[in-house]
Amino acid sequence: MTTSTTAVSISLPMAFTLILTVLLRPQQSVEAFTSLTTTSYRILQEKPSSTAFVVSSNPIAATYTRTNSFSSSSSSSSCKASTTSTSSETTTTSFIDTELRGAAMKLHTRAQAPKEGQAIEKPAPKQPYVTQLSDYFQFLIDSRFVYQTFEEVLKLPDLLEETSPFVNTGLERSSPLDADIDFLLKEYPEELKDFANAQEVGPAGREYADLIRRIAVEGGKERVPELMCHYYNHYFAHTAGGRMIGKQMSALLLNKKTLEFYKWDEDINKIKTTVKNSFEEMAAKWTREQKDMCVDATAAAFRGGGSINAYLRGGSSPH
Repeated sequence: MTTSTTAVSISLPMAFTLILTVLLRPQQSVEAFTSLTTTSYRILQEKPSSTAFVVSSNPIAATYTRTNSFSSSSSSSSCKASTTSTSSETTTTSFIDTELRGAAMKLHTRAQAPKEGQAIEKPAPKQPYVTQLSDYFQFLIDSRFVYQTFEEVLKLPDLLEETSPFVNTGLERSSPLDADIDFLLKEYPEELKDFANAQEVGPAGREYADLIRRIAVEGGKERVPELMCHYYNHYFAHTAGGRMIGKQMSALLLNKKTLEFYKWDEDINKIKTTVKNSFEEMAAKWTREQKDMCVDATAAAFRGGGSINAYLRGGSSPH
């Protein structure tokens, strides 16, 4: 089965356009990933509504935004579970909603985060890029490699005492991506013929996965806070702004087929709440130095995720 075209000129809402207009320079990669994260952070904070999902120009901002087409009505109260009152009426401050969110917002422009954005706005390109199926396919290949790396390092014996709450959470994406890559190769053999014999990981995915592995293997327990910053931003960006990308690519390239990458076996909001609470419990035990290590890794997390998103803008592919 083939579509009538495999290259589509993108004319999308501003939020999504910001994601796709990223080039390969580091600062622009940061900007692409901030579009993903903005939605996510707000999802963790705002009250549920019956309105459709709106991308606020920021997919890892989507990590830290929200509305309800991707969220259940129960998610808001549960997402705030880390800021709870104990029997003695004391309140625990959320590390994610304060410090980690604050670091993320510094990487957003005013257009992406009107109230909190601090980064300088970059001019949009005059001509929109024509995203091809091969661009999206490379994005999926590199994404799979990065998720495989996360899944492997979280199980390292030296780290498992601290990282075990983040193993087999339901957020894992490598197996769904295996299925999607196989499906697309069978469904679009002509368009993806260059990938038929080898699905080579591109430079963006390999470099980011190498960074994650170095942090985990060379840094060991000492660098777990840094690793967890990458983990949180990468996984939660996908559950928010990343799903927006999936919806747009589905409509543009796949006859509205929803890939397994954008599906979860259980209620995604419940999974996110559980993982977020585990993260908050871990962070509550960190020293000030460890918390700073986590926060300081935010820009690198944005660059890593943004470099992979750059394939959608024609970023360098090995194919």
